[in-house]
Order: sequence, then C-alpha cells, then structure tokens
Amino acid sequence: MQLELRHLQAVCQIAETGSLGGAARKLGVSQPALSAQLRRIERVTGGELFVRGRRGVEPTPLGQFVLAKARRVLSEMDALGAETRARTAGAPLRLGCILLVLVDGLIAQQDLVLSGREITVDLEDSVTALVRMLGAGRYDVIVYGEVNDHEVPLPGGVLARTLVPKEPFCIRMSARHPLARLEALDLADLADDTWMTLIEDDDGGPEALVEACAKAGFVPSLRYRITDRMMQYDLISAGRAVSLCQPTAPAVAGTVIRPLIGAPIMGRIRLAWNRSTVSARQAELFYSSAARAYLANVDNNPFHRVWWDEHPEVHPALD
Repeated sequence: MQLELRHLQAVCQIAETGSLGGAARKLGVSQPALSAQLRRIERVTGGELFVRGRRGVEPTPLGQFVLAKARRVLSEMDALGAETRARTAGAPLRLGCILLVLVDGLIAQQDLVLSGREITVDLEDSVTALVRMLGAGRYDVIVYGEVNDHEVPLPGGVLARTLVPKEPFCIRMSARHPLARLEALDLADLADDTWMTLIEDDDGGPEALVEACAKAGFVPSLRYRITDRMMQYDLISAGRAVSLCQPTAPAVAGTVIRPLIGAPIMGRIRLAWNRSTVSARQAELFYSSAARAYLANVDNNPFHRVWWDEHPEVHPALD
C-alpha cells in the first residue's frame, strides 16, 4: 500500500482530536474502519504512530515525524487547490454551511451576491470539517455558528466576519407539552424531558447545553441525533423529544417555540471566506445578503422581535 492524501488526513485528524472515535466522526467513517486504516498506515511507516496517554491518544516520536511531514504535504496541496481555483475564470462559487435558519433565504438571494455567477451549496454536520475544507480550497465561503464562548480556529488565508454576535437559543416542543401554555420556560422544568441531540458536535453547543442543564440541576437525557428536519419535527410534535433551536426558527405544525428564562445558551453566526477566491467586494455582498436573509426571519417568533429590538448592538451592519 502507498500512502495517499486521505491517509495523511486521517493521521492529522487523530492527532487533532486526540481520539479515534472523534477523528472517525470528523472523517465520516466508523471507528473500526479508521482503526483498521491506521494499522495499515503503521505497516507502511514501520511502527506505531500513536499510543494511549492520559489525555487520549498521543503521537509517538515516529508519529510526530510523520505528522510534521503530513501537515507540510497537506498544506502544500491546500495551497495548490486554492491557487488553481483562483486562476479559473467563471468557476462556480462554492458555499458550505451548517443547517442554519438563514441559509434558505441566503440561497434565494444568490443573484444579489453573485451577479449571475453559478453557486453550489453543501451542508455539513461538522464545523471543524467545514473550516478545514474552506482552508483546503473546497469551499469559497462558509456560514457557521458558534455557541457561548466557543471559538472555531480558522486556517491561514481565510478572513471572517461576525454576522450576528449573539442570539438566545430557544426550545421547540410539542404543542401538547404541559409547558407549552407558558410564554417562557425555566430550563429546570425540562429536567424530565428527552432531548434531541444537537447535530453539530464541535461548535460548543453540546457542552453549552450540558453546562446549562447542570446549572439548572439536572443532566439532560440525550437520545435522538437526526439530521433530517422533518423527522425532527415529527418526533417533537409527537411529544417524544424537545430540542434547542434558533429564535428565528419557523413555525411547524404541532410544535411551539418558547424562549428560555435568563437566556443561558447564546449562539453566534459567522461568515468566513477564502481571500484567494473571493474578492472584498464579493465578501461584502455576501455579508449583506446573509444579513437580509437573517432579518427576514426575525419576525418568525414575536418574542424574538421584542428581544431583537431591545438589543440593537447585535444588529448586522447594513448600508
């Protein structure tokens, strides 16, 4: 077997996450498959690359040598992809995003952003993967979220701008839930509910939820992790789960959205772009379009309109 770029990416991901399980999730493969791949890589390199330490798996001296070489090769390939992309006139603008409420509206306004240029859109479940692919030249622009104090590190050659610095996460629950009659919820009152696990596991959201629930005196029962929106809504409508959601989320039959008292979990929405393929003018147009898409959803829930009007400091800057 000869080493390929995917093998180098696997080694780097294992080192970055400190665990085979975490690396497997980022790479979109099963842990047994990644373990088998690592054994094949180690046969080629001639020895163990990782050992188990106090903080997870750690690189051996041979592993550190391979990692240094792998990162250099991947960096060169990333630069090659971005520079080649920049020289290709008329190529589609590639947007990568997490499933945020504003994405639908943003796509609808693509002509304002691109002046007729073709656009491709891909959804990702991992912010880490999204950012890495931006740095590697696979995306030109990404839209993503961060929760509470979590900050996603960005690669070189990337510029970023915050669209909405904070918005209070809310709860979507069945319209038949005993608490649905309330205008706002105390998180502690949801201690006995089953929760929909957050799709993104590397934006700070899971940690923020667990921490907020701990402060409220309970450990959340996380059961469902479902990427399909309609399946999520069906489970919530049936009363089988509650979930966090953005305050701009749309109404869905059989469910209601309620704010949390004290706003214990706050989200942040950011844009990032590859400066070698996106001009400053294009980035500004993209920001304006994303801002309009967000503002179009502020009135989806009356309580968020009230909060929004009380916090002008978080409004996106529009000319």
